Amino acid sequence: MECNMAVKLISFDAADFLKDEETTAEYLNACMQTGDPDVMLSALGAAARARGMADLADRAGVNRESLYKALAPGAKPRYDTILKVVNALGIDMVFRVPTAAKRASTGKSAPAKASRKAPATNARHTKASLDDRAAARGETTRAKRR
Repeated sequence: MECNMAVKLISFDAADFLKDEETTAEYLNACMQTGDPDVMLSALGAAARARGMADLADRAGVNRESLYKALAPGAKPRYDTILKVVNALGIDMVFRVPTAAKRASTGKSAPAKASRKAPATNARHTKASLDDRAAARGETTRAKRR
């Protein structure tokens, strides 16, 4: 049996759905979790198109053509450019510790907690110990000679 039905596809553009800051932030977070820089740049491009590329470029302090180039897949935009765009979108970039499930899926263990103890000093290299050792040998250090 032969099927001659044509399938009509409609185009999808995420920019059509990014109407407010909350939706945009959720979309960017989901894209960031993929770990793919091209996906993230594409998402920032969609967010920029949703707000109006020229208006966003003006608010971010970059020219429109540079913004298009910076957000193109495969581009390597500078961090300050990304930060300007994110700020112009009215959203914050936030870093957080990954959940245990995320660490398990990547095979990474939890980072060690930072110690609040003062760093141990090597007594051989402190000024006082150098002076003491020089005195034991009957020598004077440069500081005492002056």
